[in-house]
Amino acid sequence: MTPARTRQLSTAEERREAVLRTAIGTFAARGYFGTTTTEVAKEAGISQAYVYRLFPNKESLFVAVVERCFVQVRACLEQAVAEARGGSAEVVLAAMGDAYAKLITDNDLVLVQLHAQAAAVSEPAVREAVRRGYARVVEYVRGASGGDEHQVQDFFARGMLCHLIVSMSADEVDAPWARTLTADIRHY
Repeated sequence: MTPARTRQLSTAEERREAVLRTAIGTFAARGYFGTTTTEVAKEAGISQAYVYRLFPNKESLFVAVVERCFVQVRACLEQAVAEARGGSAEVVLAAMGDAYAKLITDNDLVLVQLHAQAAAVSEPAVREAVRRGYARVVEYVRGASGGDEHQVQDFFARGMLCHLIVSMSADEVDAPWARTLTADIRHY
């Protein structure tokens, strides 16, 4: 006689993580305003009611997704700092920039960031999540790189330019305006 298999039930935290992973892709595809919790539930293979047990509303789910993306960015930057071949601000910022350029080949991450910035204009909770995320990442970049205000600002400005280039595939366009935007910007 074979022993009876016991079914391992996932904890609420494991389910929450699974819903967040699914929601990243769902929100990336349709944005905050175009995504419903019904779609997230369907993609996650759970009921909409269970989504609401984990997150009180769509706004809190999207805020959690935005926060998750900022955690992913921070982890990427931390790894780059650990692997940087030198300690000057220029070397560390270059290492972080290169790592970020690789990270944003993940279209879902870029799309969630773009959708979050767009939703932040009219949704106060999303705006606060974006502000908190940037505040933590900016302070991390400043502290880890030792860069001055201008260096840190330039790092983020180039990151935003990277978003623009990636979002419209400007690196695939052979025109003067595209060459101007993509000059000295590394893409993967």
